[in-house]
Amino acid sequence: MTAPDTGVRSLRVLVGYDGSPSAVNAIEAAAVLLPSVTASILHLWEPPFTSPELRHRVFDRAANPEALGRLIESEGRAEAERLTGNGAKLARAAGWAAEPLVKRTFGGDGYQFARTAEELDADLVVVGSRGLGGMRASIGSVSELVVPASPVPVLVVPYPMTTVEWAAAESGPVVVGTDGSPPARRALAAATELFAHRRRLVVAVEEPGVSPAPAGVEGAELVTVPCTGRAGRPRATATTLAEEATRRGAAVLVVGSRGRGGARETLVGHVARALLHCAHRPVLVVPSRAG
Repeated sequence: MTAPDTGVRSLRVLVGYDGSPSAVNAIEAAAVLLPSVTASILHLWEPPFTSPELRHRVFDRAANPEALGRLIESEGRAEAERLTGNGAKLARAAGWAAEPLVKRTFGGDGYQFARTAEELDADLVVVGSRGLGGMRASIGSVSELVVPASPVPVLVVPYPMTTVEWAAAESGPVVVGTDGSPPARRALAAATELFAHRRRLVVAVEEPGVSPAPAGVEGAELVTVPCTGRAGRPRATATTLAEEATRRGAAVLVVGSRGRGGARETLVGHVARALLHCAHRPVLVVPSRAG
């Protein structure tokens, strides 16, 4: 018997997956934060995408260079499909309804993720980050491309996460950074929609002579904290938010990004970008086009 249609659409998530520990970690953490979703596990396959070992093994099977090219491409796609299939199995084991998705690409990963998110009518994109933290911080190249291009919120999961951060992901609140701007209000709206089951804490960082004047925080606790660094600097604001999130045992940090207008001109806010480098917990970046 077919279950009745409740009219409620399951949250649809697009996950970037390359088989790395960072990608595995991203799926596991996202499944803790969002326990019941429908996911597409995406691998962008750039031909020939075969390991050196595989290319060496198929070399003797080709009669000529043209045949070798076809064989390498065929094996490369099969390798990509196996990889993505493993990612989908991992997501299902974590409790999601998940299917693998392989897309051919020739570069422009950020654009490909954005276009795929639109095609799937995704509510959220999930990617892993390989940040080192501190002055030498460097987020993974894919997440760095996806965040500014995505038309929907992007959850960037750091790797690795400590036991304290995993415990926070299980039961901690959602911390939303605000400066009273429309992007900040969109960030709170997205946090409320995605994490309705979590307590929400809206944090405004004090700046000399500037009042964040937060608005639209109904249903969330509002706190104002002094900037712990050089006031007015995005890095200082981001560090203050990250420290407050740590102090509060936050499961995830949410911030809005700023736009310059136009369909492809979204620019990640400086604070959002700095958070991706310094926050040691998942960060949700909500684009100006969201909502």
